[in-house]
Amino acid sequence: MRILIVNTLYPPEIIGGAEVSVSLLAQALSRNHHQVSVVSLHDAQRTSVSDLKGVRVYRLQIDNDYWPFGQDRKPSRLQRLKWHLRDTWNRKAAKRFAEILDIEKPDVVHTNNLTGFSVALWSEARRRNIRIVHTLRDYSLLCKRSTLFRNGATCERRCTSCAAMTASSRLASRLVDAVTSNSQYVLDRHQRLGYFSEIPDRVIFNIADTSALAPAAAPSDEDLTFGFIGRIEAEKGIDVVLKATELLPDTGWQLKIAGRGLESDVREFKARHPSDRVKWLGFAKSQDFYAGIDVCLISSVWPEPLPRTLIEGISAGRATICSTAGGIPEISRFSNLIGMYQPSDHRELAGLMLKGIDEAARWKKSLPPRPDFAEKFTPETITREYLEMYSADS
Repeated sequence: MRILIVNTLYPPEIIGGAEVSVSLLAQALSRNHHQVSVVSLHDAQRTSVSDLKGVRVYRLQIDNDYWPFGQDRKPSRLQRLKWHLRDTWNRKAAKRFAEILDIEKPDVVHTNNLTGFSVALWSEARRRNIRIVHTLRDYSLLCKRSTLFRNGATCERRCTSCAAMTASSRLASRLVDAVTSNSQYVLDRHQRLGYFSEIPDRVIFNIADTSALAPAAAPSDEDLTFGFIGRIEAEKGIDVVLKATELLPDTGWQLKIAGRGLESDVREFKARHPSDRVKWLGFAKSQDFYAGIDVCLISSVWPEPLPRTLIEGISAGRATICSTAGGIPEISRFSNLIGMYQPSDHRELAGLMLKGIDEAARWKKSLPPRPDFAEKFTPETITREYLEMYSADS
């Protein structure tokens, strides 16, 4: 089968959960003897073509006013508005994509995050009668911030500007033949608003290579060691975690924080919540991080579709405390779960952390994940499920 996958970014560009998941899928499909190409964007003024681990990768220039990823300076409000308006239906991007369709002649186009491309790409595939499967990995078709999160809370109702600027996405979703999502929560949020109605749908998890995260012995410290890993920003719930630690006793615990964020944000968090029991690790390899903690805190306050850190924590045999945001509850049941709490409720989180401290011997035990958990994230399982959706008989 000839498969053309589209995602805004592709390694070694900015690495996030979507980029990792898309690249693992592309490579797995290629190993299964399918002809796989990927189309992505890069911050350059020419198209580049390369082969990466058996996958042909096209990197196109962005047809908009500026490169929006990894910038230190935030564009003006007017610049951002202009950028988003063009991104509602980007004809230039669609034209570039059409040229690749005519070169590759795929049997199926599998789109993922389309920020910078726009949903105009679907019209070119439809014009050529190519099957279109779309995977929902965030909320960019509903929300121009891609998060459904504003002023510290999940947007239960969309603001007027987002509804207006995403109207074309809702209408264009009729061009898609099948839709998948990495969580039921994300799929439901779209379908309740009229997206992807009356077409086949399915929840397909991400491939997760957790072979390096085999359960290891718990840390030898007598203290119960909590761990947070991820980007240091409010949406990930780091402020909630730090507030919760202020309600804990002076002994019996420590917290290790791994990850990076804007330097100004990290300085502010440290200044607001000083504690000798909180260790700021900066960047840390996943294997080293999980080997050094007892309890993994999955603390997102935005409706995260499916945090890779939870998959890794379970695979590493660590106990968890999880917020109920987004798709987190859909896999938290597979973990050695101390409990769940409402996002942003630092008091409820503190209560669960106290429970962990009081029963430290119980939660320090490293437990291997259930066999049925690991199987849900293997390349074999995920590629089989996607190939079923690529088929016109699905």
